[in-house]
Order: sequence, then structure tokens, then C-alpha cells
Amino acid sequence: MSVLLDQRIIRVLPFLVGLALSIEGCGPDLSSAAVASSAQAQMPPAPSNAALRLETTSTGNQARYRVREQLVNVDLPSDAIGSTGGVAGALAFDSAGRIIPSASRFEVQVSGLTSDRTRRDGYVRGPLLETEQHPTAVFAPTGVRGLQLPLPQSGSQSFELLGNLTVKGVTRPTTWQVGAQFAPDAVTGTSSTAFTFADFGLRQPRVPVLLSVADTIRLEYAFRLAPTRS
Repeated sequence: MSVLLDQRIIRVLPFLVGLALSIEGCGPDLSSAAVASSAQAQMPPAPSNAALRLETTSTGNQARYRVREQLVNVDLPSDAIGSTGGVAGALAFDSAGRIIPSASRFEVQVSGLTSDRTRRDGYVRGPLLETEQHPTAVFAPTGVRGLQLPLPQSGSQSFELLGNLTVKGVTRPTTWQVGAQFAPDAVTGTSSTAFTFADFGLRQPRVPVLLSVADTIRLEYAFRLAPTRS
């Protein structure tokens, strides 16, 4: 009886190992193109009273998180960085250069966040953000400081974008520092904001491979927006 049981275990082990490896490598299609396509469907509507509307283009948009961490058996701390190309949205301005909140929104497919470590990605998409229940993060702009219409046709400018950020069902006001470069056909640049894990009710990682994780999360958005006029 014992010999037969041992033989059955030996025969089934390769199958179980193969199944485990298959499960680890499986998951939804999180390629930038697929996620971006999904996000593009969430573009806010264009209002009839908009003097200017800036929309995300099919390429050139990427959202990133950045957290300082210290790994076990690594001498120096480094930044954990995860990114996704699944970003879609728009900024709408009225004739006075004010944001039109009902037509301004950026949606990020956080279910597509990937980094250089599979375990980290599993934690971020699982216990941290619970992306099966909350697949997107949303930034809803409400105001702007330091930017006026008409937009420059060239050169660069820094300004602040104010709005409400929703992560995992929790909404908080945020201010983004924006550095933009202007051209007739596009506005490109980067923006960033920062907050703590507790600000959005997120659980700070506590896993054996980590000696420490900074409490501050920095979000960055590299953007390419195309101007349209009504």
C-alpha cells in the first residue's frame, strides 16, 4: 500500500509543479496596448461650452508609483517603481481658462501596474489595491494655478493642477506639480503628487523580503495631450 501511494505521488508531482508554474504565469492581458484600449473607453464627454479640451493620445501616457524601500540582503535602499500605460482622460477649459470639472477626468488602470518584481506586483494588485474590486484610480481635476488661455505654442511652463484623487474607493484632494512643454499639436510633460499610505487607507507592506518601506507614495504621470476645440 505504501509503495503504491509513493508511486502515485511521484507520478502526480510533475503535474502539480507544472500547474503551479502555469498559475504563476497566468493572468489577464496587462500589456500597455490592451490596458490603454480599455482605459480609452472611459474618456469623459466633451462639453459644448469648452474653449479648449486636452485629450490623452494613443501613446505617450504612463502613470507610475514610486516608493522608497530597503530589501533584505541589499546594501542600499532603492525606489520601488511600478507603471502602467493604461491612462485615458481629458482636461476641459472654459473661455475664462477655468477647469470644467464635469468634463475633466483621468482614469488609470491600476490593475495593469507592473514593476521589476513579480511578488511586488502581486502584493500591489492584491492586498494593497485590491484591483479586482477597484481596477481603476481616478483623478478629477477641479482647478489650475499658473496656467492661462490661450496656451503657449512653444516653450515650457510649470503650474499646479488641483483635484480629487480616488484610490481603492477613497477620495482625497490632491495638488499635482506639473511641468509642461508646448507645441501646436500637443502638450507633453510630467506631473507628480505625494501622499502617505494612511491617507487612502492603504496597508503599508510588511513582508519578510523587506527591511523597511517609506510611508510616502509618490505618483508620477508622464503625459501627452492633444488639444481640440469645440
